[in-house]
Amino acid sequence: MSDAPLPLTIIGGYLGAGKTTLINQILRHSNGQRLAVLVNDFGALPIDADLIEAQDDDLIALAGGCVCCSYGDDLMLALTRMRTLDPKPDHVLLETSGVALPGKIAGAVSLFGTGIHVLGVVVLADADGLPAQLQDSYLADTIIRQLGSADLVSLTKTDLATPERINSSRFNIGRHAHDAALVENSNDILHHVLSAETSRHSTTAFDAGPHHIELTSRTVTPPGPVDAHALAQSLADTDAVVRAKGHLLNAPDGTLVTLQLVGKRFTLTPADPALKPGIVIIEKRTGNASTAA
Repeated sequence: MSDAPLPLTIIGGYLGAGKTTLINQILRHSNGQRLAVLVNDFGALPIDADLIEAQDDDLIALAGGCVCCSYGDDLMLALTRMRTLDPKPDHVLLETSGVALPGKIAGAVSLFGTGIHVLGVVVLADADGLPAQLQDSYLADTIIRQLGSADLVSLTKTDLATPERINSSRFNIGRHAHDAALVENSNDILHHVLSAETSRHSTTAFDAGPHHIELTSRTVTPPGPVDAHALAQSLADTDAVVRAKGHLLNAPDGTLVTLQLVGKRFTLTPADPALKPGIVIIEKRTGNASTAA
């Protein structure tokens, strides 16, 4: 087994920026690379079902020799485990939570000396939502820190954004991400990540400062079918709610639908009937708790 350091790319970005979509695209276009994807928990990153070949505790075997590992509260142990796999992965992708500071994680991994080489930090930014997020006193500090740690920024969801919001997002990325490279095409971000071209320079002064955002999450499981559109709209109209995702039995026919909500924008799509109903709601911690659901 080779003792060469295992390359690691950290993928961050605020809630709903598109990290799940990117990870699934990368796994579908791995081109023979043995990729390892680390997530905090499997529920936070729903891998496309047809990519899964087997699952054992906190490790999922994926098509093409790739794996997905849940690291929970012990990232360093998971990274050490990746180095003991035989064959060893060619490249590790670490998907952070939407409110994590990827630069702080990169700094911790570099200091730990796990035989892992941090190639760089990729941060996804939602072109439609970024201007408003940076105006929100609850969110702006975290998003600015995320952008500031980026070696590469991917501007996502440009198809949903007006030209004005896209231009505003570009301006803010240039302002807060300093000399990070910017890509706006999904094929370009796939190329950069899969070819390990994410590093801005050989040594990065990662921001390990405090993390000020205060969010709370709750899981809601309605006792039966609900008007999914009305519930989604209610959540979208609740200022404290920043993200919601999960599955609902839709009235009146009881079919299962998947809800994806980011800020004021949401989608409802048909879901696999085998999935369990329930949605996770992430909201700003305020004096008045949301009662939309």
